[in-house]
Amino acid sequence: MKMYNKIETSGLATYMVAGSFISMTILSGLVLSSSFASADDVVDQINITVPVSCTISGTGMGTHNASISNGTYQANIGSSTIKAFCNDMEGFSIYAAGYTGEIIGETNSNKLVGTSVSGNATIATGTATSAGNPDVSNWAMKLTAVTSPTPTYPITIATGYDDYHAVPNEYTKVATRLSSTDIGQSAEGASFTTTYGAYISKTQPADTYSGKVIYTLVHPANHVAPVACKPNGTTIGTNASTDIKCMQDISSTNKSAILSSMTTGTQYTLTDKRDEKTYTVAKLADGNIWMTQNLDLDLDSSKTYTNLDTDLGWNTSTSTYDTASWTPSSSTKPSTDTTWDTTTTGNTILQSYDPGNLYWSGTLGDFTSVSSGNSHYHLGNYYDWTAAIAMNDSSSITTIGTIVEQSICPAGWTLPRTGSGDKTFQALWEQYGYDADNEEFDDVTHITGTPAYFTFSGVSNGSLQSVGFDGNFWSPVMDDVFNARYVYLSYDGYAIPSTRYYRSSGYSVRCLAR
Repeated sequence: MKMYNKIETSGLATYMVAGSFISMTILSGLVLSSSFASADDVVDQINITVPVSCTISGTGMGTHNASISNGTYQANIGSSTIKAFCNDMEGFSIYAAGYTGEIIGETNSNKLVGTSVSGNATIATGTATSAGNPDVSNWAMKLTAVTSPTPTYPITIATGYDDYHAVPNEYTKVATRLSSTDIGQSAEGASFTTTYGAYISKTQPADTYSGKVIYTLVHPANHVAPVACKPNGTTIGTNASTDIKCMQDISSTNKSAILSSMTTGTQYTLTDKRDEKTYTVAKLADGNIWMTQNLDLDLDSSKTYTNLDTDLGWNTSTSTYDTASWTPSSSTKPSTDTTWDTTTTGNTILQSYDPGNLYWSGTLGDFTSVSSGNSHYHLGNYYDWTAAIAMNDSSSITTIGTIVEQSICPAGWTLPRTGSGDKTFQALWEQYGYDADNEEFDDVTHITGTPAYFTFSGVSNGSLQSVGFDGNFWSPVMDDVFNARYVYLSYDGYAIPSTRYYRSSGYSVRCLAR
């Protein structure tokens, strides 16, 4: 018999037989492992951005004709179907306004107006009841949500407009969809029909009466109503259907045509859609359209500004605006609030100040402001650089020389740049007697008077300083982590087309058309 001498090791039993070794593996907690050499990883990341896309379309739109005899009511003088496509998850609203000719928001612009050469009769809006009590002609509109086939995303008609209702004079919300996920043209939903009715009094003069109703999609659903720009002063253009009345009406696509219709140096008055304040503008000698007043926009922390009304989301590649929005972190301080945060050098937190309805007197070296005066010399508001570039905190902008492509200017307008070249203060000044080598004007009134009207509005860090002595205007150019670039004008003709100071300084804003 062979004798085995057992020698135990962890997980392996080894036996010596007749002076030689044999071995076998037994299951005793043995762990076998292998290792791999790893090369560097290569990872693909895929990001797909689906932009907000919203449109409104209609079938049966156009001219609705009807012949209605005196003393007669007609419940349907035309009907159209309107469909909205919008993938804004916050929904959208439909606004409507009646207008005569091309003027929206004018008094009685929701009347139908006689078209005969000698006629001046009108038909006012009302509820278009057949009773006609009193016996007065009137016309009305009614909206009906499409319910068949069952809509995927139904639209809600505003109270009162589900029956014949007076046509609104100003933009008024007539329908809403609170949530929105559907943009497919074949999908059911977000559709409504609009129908018009009219009662003609027994004494209404014979004529053809005409008017229009405009429907506008606004998103998200809680966004502010569109503003109809009313003609104030001299509008740009001579054709009623193409006149430019809003600051925001000027865009990269029509700017050339607008410039060709303007007379250099002539003052035109346009309305800012955001607050309906008006500004004088002019084509100046450098070939650009400039504001000839300081910006007077009161920032509102409860309001969201978008690329539709404010210089936000500019795409330099396409020369158009991408969808963008901004809600200011704080509202503009009124004249009664003189606090201004200068505790941090180069403060990067949004601040703005409204000194009240004040004007520079127009006298050089006069440190006063007056309560009324030349509209071009209205002081406007004062903004720190962070507010001027439409941000709540500009601390993320740290690269010297960065040009910020957004501002609190109206959409279609931008902050002029410092330095030389197109769309700079210097290029404009040189057209009005500025000597860049000596940094001075031969006569500073060439730039402070007609047609450019630069103001000596001074500076305000919660209180006015140097009004009548100097003017300071922000550019979109960042200087360093504490400073930004601006231009400086002095009453004695000294002028610097590019200098720097703390971002927390309260300076004026002038805009020029992009």
